[in-house]
Amino acid sequence: MKTKNVKNISVITLGCAKNVYDSEKLIGMLKGNNLNYTEDLNNTDGLIINTCGFIEGSKQESIDYILQACEMRKSGQLQSLIVMGCLVERYKQELSEQIETVDHWLGVNSQEQIVKTLIGDQKFSLINERMLLTPNHSAFMKISEGCDHKCGFCAIPGIRGKHISRPIEDIVDEAKKLIDGGTKEIVVIAQDSTFYGKDLYGERRIAELASKLSDINGLEWVRFMYAYPRAYPLEFLDVMAERDNICNYVDIPLQHISDTVLKSMRRGITGDRIRELIDTMRSKVPNISIRSTFITGYPNETEKDFEELLEFIKTYRLDRVGVFTYSQEDGTPSFDLLDPISEEIKKERADKLMITQQEMSLNINESKIGSIRKVLIDELNEDGSYFGRTEHDAPEVDNGVFVTSEKSIEIGSFVNVKITNAQEYDLYGTTE
Repeated sequence: MKTKNVKNISVITLGCAKNVYDSEKLIGMLKGNNLNYTEDLNNTDGLIINTCGFIEGSKQESIDYILQACEMRKSGQLQSLIVMGCLVERYKQELSEQIETVDHWLGVNSQEQIVKTLIGDQKFSLINERMLLTPNHSAFMKISEGCDHKCGFCAIPGIRGKHISRPIEDIVDEAKKLIDGGTKEIVVIAQDSTFYGKDLYGERRIAELASKLSDINGLEWVRFMYAYPRAYPLEFLDVMAERDNICNYVDIPLQHISDTVLKSMRRGITGDRIRELIDTMRSKVPNISIRSTFITGYPNETEKDFEELLEFIKTYRLDRVGVFTYSQEDGTPSFDLLDPISEEIKKERADKLMITQQEMSLNINESKIGSIRKVLIDELNEDGSYFGRTEHDAPEVDNGVFVTSEKSIEIGSFVNVKITNAQEYDLYGTTE
């Protein structure tokens, strides 16, 4: 059914970088089919919400946005309200039964169906373009969809399905288009980037993909996110070490270090193997920056398990750390373990980890004072300074560098910055 009287349409994107990429592809298709996309929510009569359904907090955020949009729909401001993405993929029946104001509930990978819904019986054109929602100089690149792992806490395989890799040629072609359009940094994303190619080629080919992307003229930086620690492809580290434009950066969600917890999480790796892997990373790529995430309050996490994790954080001094409290999610293998640890204890443990990491991060950052760093300038601040990132900082989730300069700096350019001061999560410097 064609959605009536839609002249302008907006898209709200919630959740992770994979959702941002999906929305960018959707907007490209909308524009390619002569639908008028606008970022002005006050001047739109059609709205698409791309939801997140990963953990309780993100689900609630999505529902809050949906309910606010429903009020706009009831008041007549919106002629059409479409809700798509992970939350819908997971709870479509429950949502459609409880919220009647939404016109269409569509799951993940529903871009084509959305466009057909909006244009009705008109000829549909499949446009393989994107409209970047990020600054033009830095863009996400999704190399695969889905995940074959069955981690105890994770709902993603049930939402996104099995791992499906894109052909290397398609990825390289898209990267070249981005670079031709002014992109200088490509951030490679997936549910598990290190598993790339296994389904398509019968073997992991993340190292080959990295080499081919690195070979593209004009690509200044390429960084890889969402690595899985089990059976980590060490040959990828060799490529990273030999290529100047592959950022010396690893994003690897370890989740825990206790063998008992890791086994219950179904991570397929031991604490000692994790320690060996980090040692190997630092040996092969001496200037590497390692980012990870951890979960506190997993159902079988004892105080001893937590203390082991805390000691690991102190000893291994990871460059970037994020911490989540355990969220019991229906449909996951760990759901039947219930949720015996109180929210108070979960948060207390998470806070302890983050306070310890703040100390580690401050020490690491202070060691950089006096050094010269290559910085990609992301934006101009209101006070006239600039905000940028080093190769060790992914957009949105990592540290930043506040830069002062006597001369104007073009946004999206690289500058050499002398670091003059440091805080827990930020560096400060001046241009050379």
